[in-house]
Amino acid sequence: MRYALLALLAEGSTYGYELKQAFERLFRPVWPPINVGQIYTTLGRLERDGLVRSREVEQSGRPDKRVYELSDEGRTALANWMDAPVEGTRLKNEFFMKLVLATLAGTDPGQLLDRQRGEYLQALRDLDTLALETEAESPARLLIEGAMLHLQADLRWLDRCEERLGDGLSRFRAVGTSAKETKRNAATGENPSAVEETGR
Repeated sequence: MRYALLALLAEGSTYGYELKQAFERLFRPVWPPINVGQIYTTLGRLERDGLVRSREVEQSGRPDKRVYELSDEGRTALANWMDAPVEGTRLKNEFFMKLVLATLAGTDPGQLLDRQRGEYLQALRDLDTLALETEAESPARLLIEGAMLHLQADLRWLDRCEERLGDGLSRFRAVGTSAKETKRNAATGENPSAVEETGR
């Protein structure tokens, strides 16, 4: 929210409620409604950090309003944020961890895949409905379409996982069995290598 407000203020000075309206025009319906109190709290922190300035403006017949504008430091911070690349693909994936550990937990990996596929398909249907309800020229439409493309890629990845499991499910089970045997041997003090050597 900090940098979104800085970007909106780059167009010129304004006050909190106008910032709320501008943000919601750009990101509705993909962003939950923002409490105007959150806007003013964030503006207060930005002013404390020297990134914005504010001043009271008199209004005839109405309470004065506080108008905010970017400081030079704020413009620099905004430029640095815009120039920095966003983090790409993450290798930490909770579902993949579940899939690999499924056999150890006594869970069928195939059922995990089916449930996750159902989750992605429902999310894709929801986004498709949202896209139909969103104006084609709205910036939010691009975000919706991007999310749909990500889900389609996730579904293809699940198919790939299923293919690997189809011809390698025994390998997943073997990993789980090996881990269980190691745990049991540690508990009993057995050394499989020593037993093998003795039998030779």
